[in-house]
Amino acid sequence: MRENPVKNLLKAGKPAIGTWLTLGDPLATETLAHMDFDWLNVDMEHGSIDVRETRALFQVINTTDVVPTARVPWNDHVWIKRVLDAGAYGVVVPMVRTREEAERAVAACRYPPAGIRSIGSGRNHYAFRGTQADYLDRANDELLVIIQIEHADAIRRLDDILSVPGIDAAFIGPNDLCASLGIPPSTDSEHPDFEAAVSQVVTFSRKHGVAPGIHTSSGEALNKRLEQGFRYLGLANDQRLLIKGATDELDVIRREP
Repeated sequence: MRENPVKNLLKAGKPAIGTWLTLGDPLATETLAHMDFDWLNVDMEHGSIDVRETRALFQVINTTDVVPTARVPWNDHVWIKRVLDAGAYGVVVPMVRTREEAERAVAACRYPPAGIRSIGSGRNHYAFRGTQADYLDRANDELLVIIQIEHADAIRRLDDILSVPGIDAAFIGPNDLCASLGIPPSTDSEHPDFEAAVSQVVTFSRKHGVAPGIHTSSGEALNKRLEQGFRYLGLANDQRLLIKGATDELDVIRREP
């Protein structure tokens, strides 16, 4: 059975860089899977993508060595087990604000006795290129648990939240975190209150052996966060990359001969 390359990168303190899939399009996903990303994350929270479509995107990604993950719509064990059975190498759990919510997310990703994930058939073992027996034996160790820190309540409780065993990364959702702090939402905000919160995520993540993560809109912004110590880094999403590519080319076109 295949090991989880992103989990290994984070354990070694190395960066893992990916982007988000919101379009739900297999061809767009295949194109990105053949680029130099470490992971691709299917956005089931804000993207109009259901479990069947997510499974199909995972199948496309699995033709490469890129790691497929999904952001579930909510911190719910039913959603989590369905995407894991569909072949996710891990889940991104939105809006974790308390220790109890973090514990719930980890438990949903673990088979008993370590957690509450139920055992069912799926394509999970195909995704990991092994047998079902291999998967049942090793899934608890290979799956990624990524919690989103995107509310002021979570910032106040970081020490407690990130001390929960089994969390691999704490991923900042900049827009929602800004909004909860009472400042204008921005993916690449430089507001002092936001930067203070960002610094706390890095500090407490390091304390508890968790990889700090954040979403960015550009390579320049991503490099800045990398220098700050972030290791699980998201670059825009498929739609924004498409828009940027088209905009960059249109900007150089002269409308008049």
